[in-house]
Amino acid sequence: MAEERRFSDGRILVVAFEGWNDAGEAASGAASVLKDSLGLVPIHEVDPEQYFDYQFTRPVVYVDDEGRRRLRWPAATVFGPSPDPDPLPAGVAPETEGPSLQRIANVYVMVGSEPSRSWKSFAAEVLDAALVADVTGIVLLGAMLADVPHTRPISIFASSESAELRDQLELERSSYEGPVGILSVLADVAEVVGIPSVSIWASVPHYVHNAPSPKATLALLRRLEEILDIPIPHGDLEEESTAWESGIDAIAGEDEDMAAYIEQLEQARDTVDSPDASGEAIAKEFERYLRRRGDGREGRDGYAAGPGSQ
Repeated sequence: MAEERRFSDGRILVVAFEGWNDAGEAASGAASVLKDSLGLVPIHEVDPEQYFDYQFTRPVVYVDDEGRRRLRWPAATVFGPSPDPDPLPAGVAPETEGPSLQRIANVYVMVGSEPSRSWKSFAAEVLDAALVADVTGIVLLGAMLADVPHTRPISIFASSESAELRDQLELERSSYEGPVGILSVLADVAEVVGIPSVSIWASVPHYVHNAPSPKATLALLRRLEEILDIPIPHGDLEEESTAWESGIDAIAGEDEDMAAYIEQLEQARDTVDSPDASGEAIAKEFERYLRRRGDGREGRDGYAAGPGSQ
């Protein structure tokens, strides 16, 4: 009997977009770390005139290295291995070198702004580029604002519509119903053309929604390492995560209402995570959580989502 091919053995496209799918800039941050660590180069860029509404996603003016003012337009780009990678240093065997283009040549990354229009055409163009690159699997990274405490490990929800991948990678099947972003559109089109996909979502505390979340970025990278079966350098994310958490602690220390709310979230999380938690205990905690939401907290932030929302 032929040995089952692992998902990570194929060519994998990792996708993340800034915007609705990217609370705390966690998803785009994780994709950018992966792109930079592998030294990937642009291989396909969509035409921004077709897919972006510049009143919604505006171009940005910046000063370049030569002191000239330039415009940076919204973009979405597929990056892949360089066709001319640098040779291995003399005396270094491929199997002893760290993550590099020489060892990891099957990972592609798409990162950019979520398109504003023509999503069907956008998805078709992205999938065409994936097929040209012989991509055999797609990993979609997202991050959502949720009622979770910053003091606990970031919740990660990984799912797939592929029964084979759910069994192979110990994933769940999302039961979410409701509005979706471009990630769900790409997953749907990928399924139509026969490319299986995995969705990985991080839950970011909604009460710190205005700041980047290095802790969520790090959590996504760690789950991505498991899915891709490769090590990914974390850079300064460990230290930045500690500083991020300490900064929120300091703010909460001066705000009694915020501190009390975080304590409620901690109790709810600990109840669900407890190894002794029964289904009844979890249900009761969830009921208390729903009653607490009656204070209008959801409306205050304008966004709340459950696991697997896309």
